[in-house]
Amino acid sequence: MKFKVVIEEDKEVGGYVVSCPALPGCHSQGDTIEEALENIKEAIQACLESLAEDVVKEAASKPHSKVVEVVV
Repeated sequence: MKFKVVIEEDKEVGGYVVSCPALPGCHSQGDTIEEALENIKEAIQACLESLAEDVVKEAASKPHSKVVEVVV
């Protein structure tokens, strides 16, 4: 998957802050642009895992719903 991210220099503390607009609340930082980009990749993965867990919990809470795994 590809996500667009926004990188901003943190002039007060130093380093860079990076966010992913497609995933509200998904932010990270790093001392260099490269480090910030690596860190946002991890943050995006964590956000996607959290969203997936929320979807499963919501589906499981509906009456007569069943959650199963399939391999694609």
